[in-house]
Amino acid sequence: MTPLWLAIGFCTRLPVPRVAADAGARAAAVRWFPVAGLLVGLAVAGGAMVGARVDPWLGALAALALWTGLTGALHLDGLADLVDGLGAAHGDRTRLLAVMADPHIGSFGTVAIQLQLLAKLVLLHALGPTAWPALVLVPVAARCGPLAWARWLPPLKPGLGAGIAAGVRMRDLVGWGLALLGFGLVRPGLFAAPLLILLWGLYLKRRIGGVTGDAHGAGIETVETLLLLALVIAA
Repeated sequence: MTPLWLAIGFCTRLPVPRVAADAGARAAAVRWFPVAGLLVGLAVAGGAMVGARVDPWLGALAALALWTGLTGALHLDGLADLVDGLGAAHGDRTRLLAVMADPHIGSFGTVAIQLQLLAKLVLLHALGPTAWPALVLVPVAARCGPLAWARWLPPLKPGLGAGIAAGVRMRDLVGWGLALLGFGLVRPGLFAAPLLILLWGLYLKRRIGGVTGDAHGAGIETVETLLLLALVIAA
């Protein structure tokens, strides 16, 4: 149970038992990231349904607020750091990593966060509360991404990106890959999840040559938003 508690504690702001963990348990936590995503998805869907009883836009806002608050804006921070690095590096990987390591957020990152939140708000409104099964599964599907990226891409620096690679086994990829295909049976738009995860991995490989913790977080945010868009299109 230790890797599960670590995954929930890392991916959400939910209270979890304090557990002692070695490097192996911390690496194994990545296998449980999608389960942590399920807790986020349940909150998002619940907020959408309750808020929509008053107004559809309020439902979308409630869902977004819970989505952001429950994750502590962790992945938004990764998105901002990556965009700041890409905007300032001009092809210099050393400069890219230095900017991403800076705790301050620049103008590129600020704009990226604003656009990301606006995109999710609009797409949540477009989907509406009746799409609650899909809203539950979107955060789950997006958190399958780090398993693939950690297994596939080389880490660019010590930290989360390097630490979780050892925890991903082939059977984890197969199991969660089959789960992603099953999600598509719930809502056809979710069939896009494996393709989006693949495309993000290809993008990271081409642009920065590997993966970091920030790149994982940015990937989760990107896949979530594009899955919402796919669901809107499919509907």
